[in-house]
Amino acid sequence: MRIGTIGTSWITESFMEAVRQTDTFQLTAVYSRAEEKAKSFAALHNVPGYFTNIQEMAESGAIDCVYIASPNALHFEQAVYFLENKKHVICEKPMFSNVKEMDLAYKKAKDNNVYLFEALKNIHTPNFVKLKEALPKIGKVRTMMLHRIKYSSRYDEVLKGKEPNIFSLDYSGGCLVDLGVYPIAIAVALFGKPEKVTYTPVLLPTGADGAGTLVLAYTDFVCTIICSKITTAHGYSEIQGEAGTLSINNIGTLQTVEVVNRAGDRVEVGQVGKADNSMKYEIERFAAIMREKDQQAYRELKEISREVLRITETARRQNDMLFGCER
Repeated sequence: MRIGTIGTSWITESFMEAVRQTDTFQLTAVYSRAEEKAKSFAALHNVPGYFTNIQEMAESGAIDCVYIASPNALHFEQAVYFLENKKHVICEKPMFSNVKEMDLAYKKAKDNNVYLFEALKNIHTPNFVKLKEALPKIGKVRTMMLHRIKYSSRYDEVLKGKEPNIFSLDYSGGCLVDLGVYPIAIAVALFGKPEKVTYTPVLLPTGADGAGTLVLAYTDFVCTIICSKITTAHGYSEIQGEAGTLSINNIGTLQTVEVVNRAGDRVEVGQVGKADNSMKYEIERFAAIMREKDQQAYRELKEISREVLRITETARRQNDMLFGCER
């Protein structure tokens, strides 16, 4: 299957590298508004074609699928172009600004008999499977403390009075939708919809959240999620049960997963290599779903993405953090 990419940042480069590590897609086109940038990016990555017009790319016969990694606020409009032209879409997280956009986009996908996926990489890793399998070992879950806390160099721009896209509400940015989705996805994929959502953000002069604490209340336990793009943490995330604890290094990639008993003894149940590109697992899964027409797996991923987005939208609206498309 032939795939094109939208975006020229490091995340697109990582995606292209992951594609080459799999036997799934053939990279055939890239897009950038600036022709010189599109041409040089294509040449740098040995991609045969490039576009500077989204609609021309969507209507082209050069691709069957597109990977979208543009600023968040552009995802919906761009995805719709491709879905309406019967192209499959893989969209970088956060896939859309709100649930309304997501529901409309999935309807477009269904009407045109194509697939729409969100690139939430951590729930597709082999270590997520091992994490899920290890849950019974810790007994009844009582507390979860998950975090994704990583200082962004773009925050330096905010400190200088600027408003980069990832910290702009006009571009559907902010910490919760950028980093918070990783731990939220783990919670939702393991335990489903929470009964209550509460978010306390650390707001920046741009109006977006630079950090925040999200509380997801389930029937028998509480999941506390901390996300930040203005600080850095070095600790582990934990799922604590009555019989033990699951310890996770890097909730974004699930680099290591360990079971720790009450005495403090650790047993490793999953580890990935340092050079491993974690994006390859989502690519392989998306390709398999399309190839095998696995509608059940497709629905499960759709439900996870929709619930993650419902949670972040609920949390934002509690704090009057409205995106540009919502005002």
